[in-house]
Amino acid sequence: MNNMNITEWCHHFAALQVQPGDLCIDATAGNGHDTLFLAGLTKESGQILSFDIQEQALFATQKLLDSCGPFPHVRLILDSHEHLSRYAAPGSVSCITFNLGYLPGGDHRIATHASTTIPAVASGLTLLKKGGLMTLCVYRGGDSGFEEYNSVFSYLKTLDPKKYLVIVSSYYNRPNLPPDAVLIIRL
Repeated sequence: MNNMNITEWCHHFAALQVQPGDLCIDATAGNGHDTLFLAGLTKESGQILSFDIQEQALFATQKLLDSCGPFPHVRLILDSHEHLSRYAAPGSVSCITFNLGYLPGGDHRIATHASTTIPAVASGLTLLKKGGLMTLCVYRGGDSGFEEYNSVFSYLKTLDPKKYLVIVSSYYNRPNLPPDAVLIIRL
């Protein structure tokens, strides 16, 4: 097995889930890497909704998409991830990705927070179809602090085990508080 970073680890499982024609959501577009990855999996017959609250992030995402070919099935949305349910119907989404924290290369004062992330995750879970997957890259320490990390993990512990399988993966022997990967499968 390769020495994958946390995003590649989440991509590995998303690739097992997503099929051409699926509807997927990148809840935190950032620099566009998850959006591009999902767009490649769904092909043009699918649809990707990619959210961010920063125009800079959507610009970076569009630039990445343009450099890799046309992706007419990707819709970039300048809105908070807490509003996911305004854009997709319950039970219609195959995969939702979250990469929490701040925009790499951006203003570290603009970051995700538990006050919007937890409602976004809760809303996203209702959008997943049965067997659907949600991935989260959850950071702690540094600029993000522990508040969002602790709140997200406290919330995940409350999810009904008859409805959701929650798997947490840690880079246990890595220094500097690496992020944790979370996989949530709707049963």
